[in-house]
Amino acid sequence: MPRFMMIVKASDESEAGVMPTREMLAEMGAYNDRLAAAGAMLAGEGLHPTSEGARVTYSDGPPVVTEGPFAGDAQGLVAGFWLIKADSMDEALEWARRIPFREGEVEVRPVFEASDFPDGS
Repeated sequence: MPRFMMIVKASDESEAGVMPTREMLAEMGAYNDRLAAAGAMLAGEGLHPTSEGARVTYSDGPPVVTEGPFAGDAQGLVAGFWLIKADSMDEALEWARRIPFREGEVEVRPVFEASDFPDGS
């Protein structure tokens, strides 16, 4: 069964380290329970803000580490993710529509499988 990553885009609030309310945590817990009960959930995690992270950039020289926070639009950053199994992109999008967010953005993308590559099986 194909896998899909549902990527939660960051916001100014998530980048500031603002934690979800108890109500939102309860709603997310119930959503995760529905994913798990359907056998769709493989993983799902929230991420600390970029101020607690780093980037490693590769070029012709040695890798360069840049400590966060990262400048730019928060929405270009990632705040969390789900890795799910679904029969199709349509099914994955249906799961994404059920996320109990009131605002924000989630990007849904298929995950490469070994069979996607020429030597895959």
